[in-house]
Amino acid sequence: MQMIQQTADLSAYLAADEAIDHHHPLVRETAARLADGVADSYEYARAAFEFVRDTVAHSQDSGDLRVTWRASDVLEQGTGICYAKAHALAALLRAEDIPTALCYQKFEVVHGLVAVRFNGAWHRQDPRGNKPGVDAQFSLDGEQLAFEPDPASDEMDCPVLYAAPHPVVLDTLKAALDRPHLWRTLPTAL
Repeated sequence: MQMIQQTADLSAYLAADEAIDHHHPLVRETAARLADGVADSYEYARAAFEFVRDTVAHSQDSGDLRVTWRASDVLEQGTGICYAKAHALAALLRAEDIPTALCYQKFEVVHGLVAVRFNGAWHRQDPRGNKPGVDAQFSLDGEQLAFEPDPASDEMDCPVLYAAPHPVVLDTLKAALDRPHLWRTLPTAL
């Protein structure tokens, strides 16, 4: 799939915003802890990915009713759905000056993930969290995402790499009263 940057300005993929608040002390402390002892930015990116994938529970899988959307809240509360986990990973990566985009797939509902930029190319990563039937891994040598779209079922990879969360996604998260409410209002298109 040919990925399309929303903006040609790579600095946009390092910026902080209300959801990707990588200047927040908790995000900075977590990034520093993950960076301690790794040899390079590749190892850091893998460590950050595995941290979010494995230690931040996917709220649907865990049954957690809370809805998080701001990266610092995701890290503090240790829970979130795919979009929130993508925001947390983007913040941790941007905190260490790794350009990171938000990207999406369309299934029955829109699914969120990130893309990291290394060696002049974007590499999609899915920190959703593993479970039986889902085995997402960090990779710069081909994708190992949580889900593979089936074009025959009108599922697809969305090619745009966003510098900030898509407004439809962010508005949905912010308006949710709890996870069951969020589940009923998840976006089906962007």
